Amino acid sequence: MFTNEHFTDVAQTYMDTVFRVAFSYMKSRADADDITQNVLLKLYRYEGDFQSESHLRNWLIRVTVNECKSAFRSPWRRTEDIEDYVNSLAMPSQDHSDLLEAVMALPRKYRVVIYLFYYEGYSTRELAQLLSLPEATVRTHLARGRERLRKMLTEAETYDGQTAF
Repeated sequence: MFTNEHFTDVAQTYMDTVFRVAFSYMKSRADADDITQNVLLKLYRYEGDFQSESHLRNWLIRVTVNECKSAFRSPWRRTEDIEDYVNSLAMPSQDHSDLLEAVMALPRKYRVVIYLFYYEGYSTRELAQLLSLPEATVRTHLARGRERLRKMLTEAETYDGQTAF
């Protein structure tokens, strides 16, 4: 059980991670906000103990993924234009914005594993556990997602006449 101060510290530490995972899954800021709130509420009500920070972080991501899956079954699900979201973020360069937009344009099964692998630093073994997938499937999704990204970025380069990342 968390004290109010400890919960506040944990929520502030992991709120962005939970939101980013939810947004990468849902592609909607409103849905990601709702899911983040639900996940943090579940954390607040959780009566068990976590063995480590890693265990807490994994639990939060697992609950976030489950909440996203539940939200996808909702008839009220909505999406928003990814370009609006990308433009609202502070990115170091236009290349970073273009890359994020390309990642978010991938199908969900590739987008989520690429985000968790590259942005959150999870291994394929950890992703397999978090997403309840075989490890080989996670590696396949990563490989296929990278290939789709490569094609998308190459097509964008050809179309824009610019160099690739």
